[in-house]
Amino acid sequence: MLKNALAMACLLAASSGFMPPQRTVSFRRAVLDTEFRSEGVAVADVNRDGRLDVIAGDLWYAAPDWTPHEIAPPKKYDAAAGYSECFATFAADINGDGWPDQIRIGMPGGPADWRENPGKKGGVWKRHQICASACNETPLFERLLGSGKPPVLVFPKDQTYMAWHEPDKDPGREFIAHIVSEPKAPGAQQFSHGLGVGDVDGDGRQDILTTEGYYRAPSDPRSGPWTFVPARLGQPCANMVVYDVNRDGLPDVITSSAHGIGIWWFEQRRSANGGAEFVEHLIDDSVSQTHALILADIDRDGTMDIVTGKRFWAHGPSGDIDPNAAALLCWYRLSREGGKVTWSRRIVDDDSGVGTQFQVADINKDGLLDIVTANKKGVFVFQQERTRAHQ
Repeated sequence: MLKNALAMACLLAASSGFMPPQRTVSFRRAVLDTEFRSEGVAVADVNRDGRLDVIAGDLWYAAPDWTPHEIAPPKKYDAAAGYSECFATFAADINGDGWPDQIRIGMPGGPADWRENPGKKGGVWKRHQICASACNETPLFERLLGSGKPPVLVFPKDQTYMAWHEPDKDPGREFIAHIVSEPKAPGAQQFSHGLGVGDVDGDGRQDILTTEGYYRAPSDPRSGPWTFVPARLGQPCANMVVYDVNRDGLPDVITSSAHGIGIWWFEQRRSANGGAEFVEHLIDDSVSQTHALILADIDRDGTMDIVTGKRFWAHGPSGDIDPNAAALLCWYRLSREGGKVTWSRRIVDDDSGVGTQFQVADINKDGLLDIVTANKKGVFVFQQERTRAHQ
């Protein structure tokens, strides 16, 4: 009865021109640091006090007041002329001691390492090398082996092979590199743009994507072989995300331009011969250098949205397209009303943007997804709030 009465009340309100207030999504901005520390950021309970902290470059920031602590003596970087030694950072307990460690990947082609959380004793975090040469500008830490399995690193090795990497039984040794491609493979070059993990062909296994096609995962990802399937998936980009955008049962691909302008989704269709083809659809052509992208259900409506933004000064104040334009951080709400796919942009902030990797997580454990970024503007946390929009 109550449900029917509520529906009737809403119908009467609509016919009279009045609708009850709707909930909107907004974010509260916290500046953790105004120095250029890193272009990647991680979220983890570093000190195991039950709160999620932020890791960026050589520092970690303790919640809830974001007090900085050293991982290593912090270096000074020139945002206008240089780069940090951290293009991506992730958190995981590598040595199994119960304390989250930092995974750090620097300039493409350079070494990747992990730094050991000292735990209660404190002090500088001990460095261990993961590999000598990590390539591609979008290294990933994803559940390539399937749900319930720990995430693994995905990036090319030695500017030659596409590969994924997992810790050795001896955590002090370099990670084990599992090669999935032939030499000089697509996406494996030092500064390759575009990398993703997702089930493209719908067989229940996680594939590895590049702009030229994808590596189809075998039943045993450690033994191979991984078959490369050519596909046209757009221009040089950043993260490549797999999601059934139009809900037709076929996985699609979402990408964004790393140094140009554009955010797209590529609709997967069945070709005349039974294969797959991908049709490009533009989402937005007004933001440049969207060098990182995450899929997340920001408004908790059951449909995934896009979170991205501008990488400020990717190549300094005079490089790329519109390098000095507002450093937007935004999300795109996906709607399928009437069977039509539409995306509406919502701006979170206009003076921060993203780096080359960032995080979306419920950092204060209130059930709402927050956004954490680090780049040449500093280190930021955007905590989501729910307010009522008055009409």
